[in-house]
Amino acid sequence: MTERTTRILLNCDMGESFGAWSMGDDTHAMPLIDQANLACGYHAGDPLTMQRTVRLAVEQGVSIGAHPAYPDLAGFGRRHLSCSPEEVRALVLYQIGALDAFCRAAGTRVDYVKPHGALYNDLVRDDALLSAVLDACAAYRKGLPLMVLALADNRRELQLADAADVPLMFEAFADRAYLPDGQLAPRRLPDAVHHEPQRILDQALAIARGEPFPDIDGNPLRLRADSLCVHGDNPESLAVLRRLRGLLDQA
Repeated sequence: MTERTTRILLNCDMGESFGAWSMGDDTHAMPLIDQANLACGYHAGDPLTMQRTVRLAVEQGVSIGAHPAYPDLAGFGRRHLSCSPEEVRALVLYQIGALDAFCRAAGTRVDYVKPHGALYNDLVRDDALLSAVLDACAAYRKGLPLMVLALADNRRELQLADAADVPLMFEAFADRAYLPDGQLAPRRLPDAVHHEPQRILDQALAIARGEPFPDIDGNPLRLRADSLCVHGDNPESLAVLRRLRGLLDQA
């Protein structure tokens, strides 16, 4: 397979501090990325954090995405909640609107939506929930894209998005292990999260180039992604982010 001809984007989950608790190094990571997925108050983030992070993104010319989650502050949005499709549509719409208020006040707008944590993963398996989130995007603004997980086969996602008239962006992860079908390995599994900088960098570059990389079983997996998520919440990942940004800019 030939290498990609279009430049892959870098995105990072941000704005996840809450009250007295600080998480992530948004100030240093923001200049290195193209897209910032900002927490909207349900898994992390508070009004002041949202306001500050929106302003930081605007200062750095970074595209802003809403990062809605299940209402689960204590579990950081990583616990699966039994919400109906109607509830999911409403809570996603609510969170997009909350973040977009700060965006409008700063002279910009929410450019896309990327669900967080358990909600993000549930969309891979549940057609009704995926349709609910697509409907929330369509209801908020025509043409508002939804970012979903790049799989070995994304025909299901494309079919449902086409029915909702919502554009999709496909995302891959540099620091997560993958199952053979392209789903993320559950965090409860050993080695589900990569910590070695070189491994993260190698996987990121393979995805960016459209080349195969090892799944959790060591077998080759190839994903087609528009955007690559690299976390920047510790010194090691920030160093990887800086190296990756430099390599992609040279390509």
